[in-house]
Amino acid sequence: MAAFRDMEEVSQGLLSLLGANRAEAQQRRLLGRHEQVVERLLETQDNAEQRLREILAMEEEVAQSLLDAKERAHQGGVELQQLQEELQKAGEEDACVKASLHQLTRELEELKEIEAGLERQEREVDEDTTVTIPSAVYVAQLYHRISKIEWDYESEAGMVKGIHHGPSVAQPLHLDSTQLSKKFISDYLWSLVDTD
Repeated sequence: MAAFRDMEEVSQGLLSLLGANRAEAQQRRLLGRHEQVVERLLETQDNAEQRLREILAMEEEVAQSLLDAKERAHQGGVELQQLQEELQKAGEEDACVKASLHQLTRELEELKEIEAGLERQEREVDEDTTVTIPSAVYVAQLYHRISKIEWDYESEAGMVKGIHHGPSVAQPLHLDSTQLSKKFISDYLWSLVDTD
């Protein structure tokens, strides 16, 4: 470094001055130069310290940036793992949904087959009853006109209920077929019919 060389030169000059016993003017000149060298040395030291502080501050910023980057990378890794787990769960759920859909499709096909079978049976029953139902309706209408009984078809099992619209007053019917014989009930109902 130039400052140290200058200092060495000043020191050697002082030694030679003292050794040769030169004039006082040369001594002052050398002392003045020594002061300049010391001032330059102090300035250089201040500059070096300032640069060192700046370098340390930059190193600190770089270290903090590196730590921040590592933290972000860690967070990214955690988020990536969570996304992979969610993707795996979604894949498993998708497989379950597909299996359920396949099962429901099979069940739907079976139900369509059952429905088609029921429709065939219904057509067959319709064909079988096309002839018998009109005659049964005719007989029921005829019996209603003769007996003048309005039946309660929603009565509980084993009960014969209805209203007989007789010649003067409507009369309720309430017969328990579990306690009365079929013959008695038939005779009683026909006894209500006005044969006049």
